Amino acid sequence: MSSMRLQKFLARAGVASRRHAETMIAEGRVAVNGAIVTEMGTTVEPGRDEVAVDGEPVALPDETATFMLHKPAGYVTTMSDPQGRPTAADLMEAERAAYPGLFPVGRLDADTTGLLLFTTDGALGHGLLHPRRHVEKTYLALVEGALNEYDLARLREGVPL
Repeated sequence: MSSMRLQKFLARAGVASRRHAETMIAEGRVAVNGAIVTEMGTTVEPGRDEVAVDGEPVALPDETATFMLHKPAGYVTTMSDPQGRPTAADLMEAERAAYPGLFPVGRLDADTTGLLLFTTDGALGHGLLHPRRHVEKTYLALVEGALNEYDLARLREGVPL
Protein backbone atom coordinates (compact mmCIF):
# COMPACT_ATOMS: atom_id res chain seq x y z
CA MET A 1 0.00 0.00 0.00
CA SER A 2 1.32 3.45 -0.82
CA SER A 3 1.92 6.19 1.70
CA MET A 4 -0.89 8.47 2.85
CA ARG A 5 -1.29 11.54 5.00
CA LEU A 6 -1.50 10.77 8.69
CA GLN A 7 -4.95 12.37 9.14
CA LYS A 8 -6.33 10.26 6.27
CA PHE A 9 -4.82 7.13 7.86
CA LEU A 10 -6.48 7.95 11.19
CA ALA A 11 -9.84 8.54 9.46
CA ARG A 12 -9.63 5.26 7.50
CA ALA A 13 -8.70 3.44 10.70
CA GLY A 14 -11.90 4.78 12.30
CA VAL A 15 -10.15 6.85 14.96
CA ALA A 16 -11.72 10.18 14.00
CA SER A 17 -12.81 12.29 11.05
CA ARG A 18 -9.96 13.89 9.10
CA ARG A 19 -10.64 17.26 10.73
CA HIS A 20 -10.72 15.80 14.23
CA ALA A 21 -7.58 13.78 13.42
CA GLU A 22 -5.83 17.06 12.55
CA THR A 23 -6.78 18.41 15.96
CA MET A 24 -5.45 15.26 17.64
CA ILE A 25 -2.16 15.60 15.73
CA ALA A 26 -1.84 19.29 16.69
CA GLU A 27 -2.48 18.37 20.34
CA GLY A 28 0.48 15.95 20.26
CA ARG A 29 -1.66 12.84 20.84
CA VAL A 30 -0.38 10.93 17.78
CA ALA A 31 2.92 9.07 17.49
CA VAL A 32 4.52 7.53 14.40
CA ASN A 33 7.21 4.91 15.05
CA GLY A 34 7.35 6.02 18.69
CA ALA A 35 7.83 9.75 17.99
CA ILE A 36 5.09 12.32 18.65
CA VAL A 37 4.02 14.05 15.41
CA THR A 38 2.46 17.52 15.28
CA GLU A 39 2.94 18.43 11.59
CA MET A 40 -0.06 18.11 9.25
CA GLY A 41 1.99 17.14 6.17
CA THR A 42 3.28 13.94 7.79
CA THR A 43 2.80 10.81 5.69
CA VAL A 44 2.80 7.20 6.84
CA GLU A 45 3.17 3.90 5.04
CA PRO A 46 0.43 1.52 6.24
CA GLY A 47 1.85 -1.85 7.23
CA ARG A 48 5.33 -0.40 7.68
CA ASP A 49 4.94 2.56 10.04
CA GLU A 50 3.55 2.07 13.54
CA VAL A 51 0.89 4.63 14.48
CA ALA A 52 -0.47 5.18 17.98
CA VAL A 53 -3.05 7.57 19.45
CA ASP A 54 -2.79 8.30 23.17
CA GLY A 55 -0.36 5.36 23.35
CA GLU A 56 -2.80 2.87 21.76
CA PRO A 57 -1.75 1.23 18.45
CA VAL A 58 -3.90 2.04 15.42
CA ALA A 59 -4.15 -0.01 12.22
CA LEU A 60 -6.20 0.00 9.05
CA PRO A 61 -8.91 -2.65 8.75
CA ASP A 62 -7.89 -5.77 6.81
CA GLU A 63 -10.88 -5.64 4.48
CA THR A 64 -13.22 -3.08 3.00
CA ALA A 65 -16.99 -2.99 3.31
CA THR A 66 -19.69 -1.34 1.20
CA PHE A 67 -23.37 -0.93 2.13
CA MET A 68 -26.42 0.30 0.24
CA LEU A 69 -28.87 2.55 2.08
CA HIS A 70 -32.23 3.77 0.82
CA LYS A 71 -32.01 7.26 2.30
CA PRO A 72 -35.38 8.59 3.41
CA ALA A 73 -36.36 12.26 3.16
CA GLY A 74 -35.41 14.44 6.10
CA TYR A 75 -31.84 13.16 6.56
CA VAL A 76 -28.75 15.15 5.54
CA THR A 77 -25.90 13.25 3.92
CA THR A 78 -23.10 13.96 6.33
CA MET A 79 -21.37 12.11 9.14
CA SER A 80 -22.43 14.69 11.74
CA ASP A 81 -24.43 17.90 11.63
CA PRO A 82 -23.63 20.90 13.84
CA GLN A 83 -27.25 22.04 13.42
CA GLY A 84 -28.49 18.81 15.01
CA ARG A 85 -30.44 17.55 12.00
CA PRO A 86 -30.77 13.77 11.53
CA THR A 87 -27.99 12.36 9.33
CA ALA A 88 -27.75 9.40 6.98
CA ALA A 89 -24.80 8.29 9.15
CA ASP A 90 -27.26 7.97 12.08
CA LEU A 91 -29.07 5.30 10.06
CA MET A 92 -25.77 3.40 9.69
CA GLU A 93 -24.83 3.42 13.38
CA ALA A 94 -24.41 -0.37 13.77
CA GLU A 95 -22.45 -0.66 10.52
CA ARG A 96 -20.20 2.26 11.50
CA ALA A 97 -19.44 0.52 14.81
CA ALA A 98 -18.49 -2.69 13.00
CA TYR A 99 -16.58 -0.96 10.16
CA PRO A 100 -14.65 2.10 11.33
CA GLY A 101 -13.97 4.63 8.59
CA LEU A 102 -17.31 4.08 6.84
CA PHE A 103 -18.27 7.16 4.80
CA PRO A 104 -21.00 8.10 2.30
CA VAL A 105 -20.17 8.03 -1.41
CA GLY A 106 -21.63 11.27 -2.72
CA ARG A 107 -24.55 13.24 -1.37
CA LEU A 108 -28.31 13.39 -1.62
CA ASP A 109 -30.23 16.52 -0.60
CA ALA A 110 -32.17 16.32 2.67
CA ASP A 111 -35.50 16.12 0.79
CA THR A 112 -34.20 13.52 -1.69
CA THR A 113 -34.78 9.79 -1.21
CA GLY A 114 -32.82 7.04 -2.91
CA LEU A 115 -29.75 4.88 -3.05
CA LEU A 116 -26.74 6.06 -1.08
CA LEU A 117 -23.61 3.95 -0.78
CA PHE A 118 -21.47 3.85 2.37
CA THR A 119 -18.01 2.31 2.11
CA THR A 120 -14.64 1.98 3.80
CA ASP A 121 -13.03 1.63 0.36
CA GLY A 122 -11.49 4.99 -0.52
CA ALA A 123 -10.54 3.82 -4.03
CA LEU A 124 -14.14 2.80 -4.74
CA GLY A 125 -15.50 6.11 -3.44
CA HIS A 126 -12.99 8.10 -5.49
CA GLY A 127 -13.68 6.01 -8.59
CA LEU A 128 -17.42 6.57 -8.36
CA LEU A 129 -17.21 10.30 -7.62
CA HIS A 130 -14.36 11.57 -9.79
CA PRO A 131 -15.73 13.47 -12.81
CA ARG A 132 -13.18 11.80 -15.09
CA ARG A 133 -14.92 8.45 -14.52
CA HIS A 134 -18.25 9.72 -15.91
CA VAL A 135 -20.35 7.48 -13.67
CA GLU A 136 -23.88 8.04 -14.90
CA LYS A 137 -26.61 8.77 -12.38
CA THR A 138 -30.34 8.58 -12.98
CA TYR A 139 -32.88 10.67 -11.09
CA LEU A 140 -36.66 10.50 -10.97
CA ALA A 141 -38.27 13.85 -10.24
CA LEU A 142 -41.84 14.47 -9.23
CA VAL A 143 -42.89 17.88 -10.55
CA GLU A 144 -45.86 19.98 -9.68
CA GLY A 145 -48.10 20.94 -12.59
CA ALA A 146 -47.82 19.84 -16.22
CA LEU A 147 -44.71 20.05 -18.40
CA ASN A 148 -45.06 21.27 -21.97
CA GLU A 149 -43.30 19.55 -24.89
CA TYR A 150 -40.41 22.06 -24.83
CA ASP A 151 -39.71 21.38 -21.14
CA LEU A 152 -39.97 17.61 -21.67
CA ALA A 153 -37.54 17.74 -24.60
CA ARG A 154 -35.01 19.67 -22.50
CA LEU A 155 -35.27 17.18 -19.66
CA ARG A 156 -34.91 14.19 -22.03
CA GLU A 157 -31.70 15.71 -23.44
CA GLY A 158 -30.26 16.05 -19.98
CA VAL A 159 -29.76 18.96 -17.66
CA PRO A 160 -26.19 20.13 -16.99
CA LEU A 161 -25.56 20.72 -13.31
